[in-house]
Amino acid sequence: MGTSWELRTSHRHMQTVTRGQTLLCFNGSQIKLQLTSRPLSVSAALCGPEAPPARADATFKVTMVPGDGVGPELMTAVKEVFKAGDVPVEFEEFHLSEVQNMASDEKLEQVLTSMKTNKVAMKGKIHTPMEFKGELASYEMRLRRKLDLFANVVHVNSLPGYSTRHNNLDLVIIREQTEGEYSSLEHESVTGVIECLKIITRDKSRRIAKFAFDYATKKGRSKVTAVHKANIMKLGDGLFLQSCAEIAQLYPKIKYETIIIDNCCMQLVQNPYQFDVLVMPNLYGNIIDNLAAGLVGGAGVVPGESYSAEYAVFETGARHPFAQAVGRNIANPTAMLLSAANMLRHLNLEYHSQMVSDAVKRVIKQGKVRTGDLGGYASSDEFTRAVIANLAV
Repeated sequence: MGTSWELRTSHRHMQTVTRGQTLLCFNGSQIKLQLTSRPLSVSAALCGPEAPPARADATFKVTMVPGDGVGPELMTAVKEVFKAGDVPVEFEEFHLSEVQNMASDEKLEQVLTSMKTNKVAMKGKIHTPMEFKGELASYEMRLRRKLDLFANVVHVNSLPGYSTRHNNLDLVIIREQTEGEYSSLEHESVTGVIECLKIITRDKSRRIAKFAFDYATKKGRSKVTAVHKANIMKLGDGLFLQSCAEIAQLYPKIKYETIIIDNCCMQLVQNPYQFDVLVMPNLYGNIIDNLAAGLVGGAGVVPGESYSAEYAVFETGARHPFAQAVGRNIANPTAMLLSAANMLRHLNLEYHSQMVSDAVKRVIKQGKVRTGDLGGYASSDEFTRAVIANLAV
């Protein structure tokens, strides 16, 4: 029996999946789907407000790069939870590592090809050695540049049931991550003198500012704060600040403020509730991401994601390989599991996203199974098993 469904999707990338003789293609436009057997269930975001969250029968391919340190262990936790929850995602796994001699231009191209095909990826931290070996740009940076992953988003949200100095925090850090101090443009002008160039462009500054204001609009946020050091770097950060101010004029309903980076750090520690959405250049974002993560429990609990116009990469918010914990079964899978839940929401798999996210938060709220970073004694495996046990609750 044939049933005709008309679907709308704002999903920015294309995913093509098959089930039996049915071809479903999300391409950001209105499509019609002819079903030759039972109807294909999709998320509430696609079916409209009256339909309850439903499980999807389609399978989505996602690129996985475990990275270094505890990255592979955290990815194992994600795969185990996905398997237990019957999540319709198939991972294409690639091991890319500079410190484990598993990095080459050929392997980087394989990862890029997979990401360009799948449009969505999960990634652990690819550790960057401090030793100079003839190439300044790390593989992590090259990956971002080739995919133009210009916007990094870290949502810092307090976990119910886990008390910190500041509770009920809810702020978003948006960071431009393709230029700034991390441009890998260094040279020795004369012996003993190194020049390191910081690149700020109007186009990329306006682009990240627009992303921040669009994000605030979409998420119902009321304020965007631009973080800078224009009092010292008058031209570079001055251009960034000017670009943000120009974009702010296009969004009169959203309050716009500016703050100097050093004062921002102090204010975050003293009164983080004054912030809503913060937008900033590369280096400041790296610092603020980690500072803010510390306010709600550390690097192990904050998810993150990076976007280009076409691609989305999901990773932990505070990028630490946590190399000293490798093989000890003590890393906290929370951040990676919440990143995985955000990835599922990006794929319009609302049912599965909610299921994973709720299970993780339920385990933390119960307080019986916590890893060492949250004051508990549970191993990574024990935490993962607790999350799996809560999937069906």
